Amino acid sequence: MSTTDWSVLFITLVFTIAYGLYKGRKQSSAHSYLLADRQMPWYIILLGIMATQASAITFLSAPGLAYTDGMRFVQYYFGLPIAMVVISATFIPIFRKMNVFTAYEYLEQRFDRKTRLLTSLLFLVSRGLSTGISIYAPAIIISSILGINIYLANIITGGLLLIYTYTGGAKAVAHTQKLQFLVIIGSMGIAGYLLIHRLPAGVSVSDAMYIAGKSGKLNIITTSFSWKDKYNLWSGLIGGFFLALSYFGTDQSQVGRYITARNDRDGKLGLLLNGLVKIPMQFLILMIGVFMFVLYSFNPGPLYSNSTALAQFHKAQPQEAAALQEKYSRLNSQLEGQAVEMLRHRSDNGSVHEQTVTAFKQTQQQISNLRDTTAKLISDNNYGPDKSDTNYIFLWFVRHNLPQGVIGLLFAVIILASWGSISAALNSLAACSLMDLHLRGRKHLTEKQELQYGRWHTLAWGLFCIGVAMFAAQLGSLIEAVNVLGSLFYGTILGIFLVAFYMKRINGTAVFTAAIITEAIVIAVYIADIVSFLWLNVIGALLVVGISTFLRILNREHN
Repeated sequence: MSTTDWSVLFITLVFTIAYGLYKGRKQSSAHSYLLADRQMPWYIILLGIMATQASAITFLSAPGLAYTDGMRFVQYYFGLPIAMVVISATFIPIFRKMNVFTAYEYLEQRFDRKTRLLTSLLFLVSRGLSTGISIYAPAIIISSILGINIYLANIITGGLLLIYTYTGGAKAVAHTQKLQFLVIIGSMGIAGYLLIHRLPAGVSVSDAMYIAGKSGKLNIITTSFSWKDKYNLWSGLIGGFFLALSYFGTDQSQVGRYITARNDRDGKLGLLLNGLVKIPMQFLILMIGVFMFVLYSFNPGPLYSNSTALAQFHKAQPQEAAALQEKYSRLNSQLEGQAVEMLRHRSDNGSVHEQTVTAFKQTQQQISNLRDTTAKLISDNNYGPDKSDTNYIFLWFVRHNLPQGVIGLLFAVIILASWGSISAALNSLAACSLMDLHLRGRKHLTEKQELQYGRWHTLAWGLFCIGVAMFAAQLGSLIEAVNVLGSLFYGTILGIFLVAFYMKRINGTAVFTAAIITEAIVIAVYIADIVSFLWLNVIGALLVVGISTFLRILNREHN
């Protein structure tokens, strides 16, 4: 990177840390450290929720996913707005009325202590692991920029954000998320504009959309149904609804955002607006990946986007690497000619021969197969840490296509995005482990002692998540890995809360037993690869409800 880029990157990150330390000063108790004294207005709630979702994984992996698989991932969010309405009507009033530190504190009042502990543990495991994966995403950037080992980059990434999260707690998290998200949205807008500007002369946005459509990348709505299809209309509406209901309604990293609101109205408004904004935002982020695909149809991208790993491959196996590169260059020349021909036919006749489209798709498939072959060789020989280069595609574009200053800003944005989500996750993990496990039943502690314990828990979870990040390289696409991991636990957790809210006659023993049985079944279904991961949320939630109902009926008959 240039000196300008380094300056922009350094100033942006340092200012964010300083701002977080300033806003999070004067902590006096666990209440202020974990709940920000419940004084957050609706717009900070909204930006906090958006920033918690919009991790570095979103901005690093989503464009790469659209580049390889098209727009169909957006269907994953179709059930989210409905879930926001349900949570605002039911979940928020109950949590705020009970004046809880964590969502799971309510379960002890509704059921018993063991149900609270089980649910909290399920959350701690799932959120702790997924936060570790989130640390790995910006570590990729730091590793690439500095040319250092990815494991050292994990330590640097996690360590920097711990500075203000450890000191300032929920207040520092909320205010830095506000700043981070505003910078992120502006910068991604700049990246999108510059990407369109990089299209070849004579290729309009309409032409680019035409090429993308003929390539099958504008697969926004997929109505075909398959239990194993990860992204279609039905899995998005049904599975996505259950996942969003669980994530926003029972995951402390999200609940912790809206229970810090100064009143019910601000909490509900922030959540409902998130339901309106999230799908368009995700759509535009995915479109960046689609436009990158079109750009590389005319101006070839790399054979493998992780430049360091590709260089190691060329050094270790020069003849095989050169042969692959030569074939890749030949196929890209062929693809560019076919793309130009398609646009010429479109301009002259308004339509393109099906034979031309078929040839174009076949060349694309050959290029994709060649990239997969290269990725496998690099992974099998340990030249790079990842199984695929999906997570590096947008990163390569930023480094090789954007002007000085903007490169540093985009790298800063991806790091800031990770800090926004990870800091919120660490705050929620600390709140759960402190309040649900550590301080349970301890009434003699002073506010100062509770505050110190809260900071220690934050530090401990930070170190744990850095440790998890060391293994994240083996998981492929990060955005899919995080969602799969959440789906293994979210359905069970949601089922417990559904019983708590809507089935008043079921007791703690029945729902506790049902949750353990359900979690075992969900994991077994996942290992057997029976359905795609989104359906695991539906299965988990419905099984908890069904099994606990059956156990109640069985117990009533025996009595």
